[in-house]
Amino acid sequence: MRAARFHEYGGAESLVIEQAPDPHPGPGEIRVRVAAASVNPIDWKLRAGALHQLLPLELPAIPGRDAAGVVDEVGDGVQGVSIGDRVFGLGGVTGATAELLILSAWAHTPATWNDEQAAGAGLASVTAMGGLNALGSLAGRTLLVEGAAGGVGSAAVEIAVAQGATVIGTASERNHEFLTSLGAVPTTYGPGLAQRLSALAPRGVDIALDTAASGSLDDLVAITGDPKRVATVADHAGGQRLGTHVVNAENDSTLLSAAAELGGQGRYTPRIEQAYPLKRIADAHAHAERGRTRGKIVICI
Repeated sequence: MRAARFHEYGGAESLVIEQAPDPHPGPGEIRVRVAAASVNPIDWKLRAGALHQLLPLELPAIPGRDAAGVVDEVGDGVQGVSIGDRVFGLGGVTGATAELLILSAWAHTPATWNDEQAAGAGLASVTAMGGLNALGSLAGRTLLVEGAAGGVGSAAVEIAVAQGATVIGTASERNHEFLTSLGAVPTTYGPGLAQRLSALAPRGVDIALDTAASGSLDDLVAITGDPKRVATVADHAGGQRLGTHVVNAENDSTLLSAAAELGGQGRYTPRIEQAYPLKRIADAHAHAERGRTRGKIVICI
């Protein structure tokens, strides 16, 4: 199969397109012929070697954790999915930016999503839903999403709105119209946030989800009044220090199916900032590494 790989840790220029061995699913796994793969912060951090101590890789490695495509091989014990089905989901921490990928968690792609949108839904939706679930029921509550324009943040906004929350989202001013389109009340992040929120939410903010690791966790705890009213999916050290909910993304088919159901109802649509062809994966990684994206970056295989 064709795949993007890196043979040593380094910059985006270390990525090359070449032939790699075809993978095959084990028990409880499926293989998909990939239509599109997502680019996530963990992908370029792994490639750069920033996570080498925590997650050492066997090189050469194929970047990418989530993708969408068509099932072409099914492992032992797998039920409810057939060869030819459109699915999206998650594999290991690497492997997605290739023609073939093994998934350990998946859901059927709703007809309302194209391949790029489905590719952008995997890691973003399980991360967003995990963070939101940690905060309890959302209906009738006011939620602050820090970093609301990014891949996880934009997913969290739409999913929370669908669950009945009033959502205030922080982002740079250039993304405020985008947040409004998602159903959030936009505001800027940084100093003075509490004062801005007092005008936007006179009755206060009930709960907060940090998706940005912007150093704002202390402020979010002060704004909500209780560390257990705050969840972070991005600042684990800060969350442990303060006693907030700290959420790791998990390969959870139940969460993926819930996201797909919302997608089929038209209440959650993964937002794609830009799609790149496989041959331009270095550009896609460089784009992601610059940050401040609006939605997801995906690679069309």
